[in-house]
Amino acid sequence: MFVLALIILTRGGWKLVKTVTAFTMSHSVTLTAATLGFVHVPQRPVEAVIALSIVFVATEIVKVRRGIKSITASAPWMVAFSFGLIHGLGFAGGLSDAGLPVFHIPTALLFFSLGVESGHFLFIGVVLSLIALARRANLPAPQWAELVPPYAIGAVAMFWFFSASRFFRLDQIRTDTTIKSTPNLVSS
Repeated sequence: MFVLALIILTRGGWKLVKTVTAFTMSHSVTLTAATLGFVHVPQRPVEAVIALSIVFVATEIVKVRRGIKSITASAPWMVAFSFGLIHGLGFAGGLSDAGLPVFHIPTALLFFSLGVESGHFLFIGVVLSLIALARRANLPAPQWAELVPPYAIGAVAMFWFFSASRFFRLDQIRTDTTIKSTPNLVSS
């Protein structure tokens, strides 16, 4: 959903490529740090914050559609890079659950990041193709129709936020969130 929101916000082109690449680079940093054990953050709060990041971008789309200028619209790569750091912690949970042996971690990180970037651009290609087909159909649509996608994205993300946030307690966030000084690698 985050990438879909970025597509809508940037409206394609090189701005989108730069934005998605910044997102991938930043989540690769935190994915690596978390997978190698330098950072540990409980998954439920991370999922809740990821959901809120999607709500934020959906809100920015609505602002832009209403003619309100924002840094997100003019420099979406900065927002994507910032939120990518949080999204990387979410990806780390999935990769850590795989229980990789120590000697496979660097390779797994490399191919996971390449796979995510490839998946993003494949998804972007499909979405942009669907948008092009819709434009070719030249069907008349009411002006409010352009607000349906960001509101739908925001609504689904808020549902995800409430779903994720009901399963964690604030005292867990304070005690479970640590930065480790030495890596805690999964042994083979």
